[in-house]
Order: sequence, then C-alpha cells, then structure tokens
Amino acid sequence: MLTKEEKQAIIKKFARDEKDTGSVEVQVAVLTEEINRLTAHMKQHPKDFHSNRGLLMKVGKRRSFLTYLMNTDVNRYRELVKNLGLRK
Repeated sequence: MLTKEEKQAIIKKFARDEKDTGSVEVQVAVLTEEINRLTAHMKQHPKDFHSNRGLLMKVGKRRSFLTYLMNTDVNRYRELVKNLGLRK
C-alpha cells in the first residue's frame, strides 16, 4: 500500500495542473505503482490468493483506463505508456 507522501509525489509528477488529482494519467500512474508492489509481494507469497485477486482487479482497472485514454487521445496515451515503461 502506498503512503500518503508517495501517492502525492506520483500525483505531482503526472498531474496536468496543480489541482489535478483524478485525471486518467494520475490514476494509471498510481495503479501502476500499486501493481508493482503487489507483484513483488506475490513473488514472495505465491499462495496469497486474496492479494492475487486484488492484483488482477487493479490490472483490469488500469487496462480500462488505458483503453479509454487510447480511444480519446492517442498522444497522451503514448506519452503515458512511455513514461511508465508499460508494454503496449
């Protein structure tokens, strides 16, 4: 789970303006960090099925956000994928 300070740093990095906390870019960036942490947790605890379900739900939500962004603004989508280092 992300601490408040870590989440604020991610929001500050990916926000489109200073009051932006809910844009697609910010939500995808926060989900990506949570997915990375859950992936590391699952490597140590492969039988933690509850965390695995949460991980799969977060991946699905991120996929939905990325599909929406790709359909609405391809340039923003490509920039975000490049900045986060995602395979798309």
